Amino acid sequence: MEHSGWADEGFGAVADEFARNFAERGDLGAAVTVFAGGRKVVDLWGGIADQRTGRAWEEDTAVPVFSAAKGIVGICAHLLAQEGRLDLDAPIGDYWPEFARRGKEKITTRMVLAHRAGLPAVDDRTLTFEDLAAWTPVVKALEEQEPLWEPGTALEYHGFTLGWLVGEVIRRITGLTPGAYFRAAVADELSLSTWIGVPEDELPSLARLVEADGRPALPDPETLIMRILTTNGLVPFPGLDDPHGYNSPALLTAEFPATGGVSSARGLATLYAAAAHGVEGGPRLLSRETVTDAVREQSAGASWSGFPDLGARWGSGFHLDSARHPLLGPRSFGHDGSGGQLAFGDDAFGVGFGYVTNRMIGNGDARTNSLLVAVRECVGR
Repeated sequence: MEHSGWADEGFGAVADEFARNFAERGDLGAAVTVFAGGRKVVDLWGGIADQRTGRAWEEDTAVPVFSAAKGIVGICAHLLAQEGRLDLDAPIGDYWPEFARRGKEKITTRMVLAHRAGLPAVDDRTLTFEDLAAWTPVVKALEEQEPLWEPGTALEYHGFTLGWLVGEVIRRITGLTPGAYFRAAVADELSLSTWIGVPEDELPSLARLVEADGRPALPDPETLIMRILTTNGLVPFPGLDDPHGYNSPALLTAEFPATGGVSSARGLATLYAAAAHGVEGGPRLLSRETVTDAVREQSAGASWSGFPDLGARWGSGFHLDSARHPLLGPRSFGHDGSGGQLAFGDDAFGVGFGYVTNRMIGNGDARTNSLLVAVRECVGR
């Protein structure tokens, strides 16, 4: 497959692996952008954005990026902390008083960002999808909920709830929902094709997700992991063609801050390059001290429910370099998304990286790691 774009001399290995992703690893449509030293060194795209029509992937095509949205929320939280507006280690109730009850009085924003708050799923089974999209009903339900364990003492992935919990803290501090705050504080100035709550006029240009063949059967929907991944079945996973699935305007135009991000590869790479280094001579968004705080390990190991240790390590809002999520080194911070999406930054290398794809591949997906191996070689790790 012919792809478009360019790679600087010295970064040809990334272009080679990007081409192999189409020729050998099943990519349908995809893009990868890399910054090094604050300068864009790779910007590649190709393939099909919409398999139904054959529409081509363009240079700034955006696609649902699932949990890569968590990294966007993490950057927003750390920006507020850097400005002195949010203390990540203060009780959430200092900002959101109604939250501080039913055993949640000591829960901090950092506990949520590290998946240690004891609120991995929503308990209220009366909520509808429309309640989730409306924001206030699900926030009020979380106010009434009790944690499953003593907050701060165990790990369990807060799949959707991280976004509503940290998002409501952002809203209480700024007066803006997290998607609106992100645009106002970061994305508009950088002209990012990156959203939490995509504008309706962007919908026709989005890439459409498809599933690869052979995805394994999912667990019983009543297991905790499936309740976490689907909010009690209200957002089916992967459920691409469901009216409330990840191709649906209903989900993508609403603000689901932990899972409902939409971005181009260029948008994600620019965001992380700006966070870790600054782009085009501009100031870096996150100071060295802020990044040091973000990459301090908070969580690792088996989960509270007994999900085995797969080698992941978590900082405050981000994946860290680990066996499960190999990045560049101890200063790397980022987040992946279901089906292959990945974005991260690293201030030791001045790197911002974004890869997005519309063919969701599960176990055995070698696309992202092949690109990362090439980036490591090119930046001299």
